[in-house]
Amino acid sequence: MELDFDKAGNGLIPAIIQDNVTNKVLMLGFMNREAYDKTVAENKVTFFSRTKNRLWTKGEESGNFLHVVSIQSDCDDDTLLIKVNPAGPVCHTGTDTCWGEVNRGDDFMFLKELQDFIDKRKEEMPEGSYTTSLFQKGTAKIAQKVGEEAVETVIEAMANNDERLLYESADLMYHLIVLLTYKGYRLEHIARELKKRHQ
Repeated sequence: MELDFDKAGNGLIPAIIQDNVTNKVLMLGFMNREAYDKTVAENKVTFFSRTKNRLWTKGEESGNFLHVVSIQSDCDDDTLLIKVNPAGPVCHTGTDTCWGEVNRGDDFMFLKELQDFIDKRKEEMPEGSYTTSLFQKGTAKIAQKVGEEAVETVIEAMANNDERLLYESADLMYHLIVLLTYKGYRLEHIARELKKRHQ
């Protein structure tokens, strides 16, 4: 990136920090070129502290580092959006964000996290993992499990057993995500298909 550190006249550009999983904006800081270079080199967010007049790595005292996932510049190359995995509360007051918000995604976000986890299982194939064993059995066996869980879900719905209905629905969803992952698809593909039908 060709960043414009001189545009504001003080050699600093704003860096918006966003949680990679929840998409919550966590804080805003400023970087000079040296802070940016250190952030890129170490994959931990470093700012230029205007009050201390020096580089400051977020978490250097608290241990609550901001581990970098991605860095993007805006259209004018004078503002950064940095997606991170925070190692703890971000604000010096102890709150999750500098706006006092709780940094938690909605429950639907967990489905993305779950598929990310299943993707990692597919990549690493650790021994002793149930998900690994499903991948090793291939399409037919995974699809069979989806069918079995669908039948069990229907049975519990017909029996008006709401607790078991939710339990079996969770099993069904898990195995469906495994099947999608095995075939190279994401839940986002299903969302796009549903969105297209909805219009």
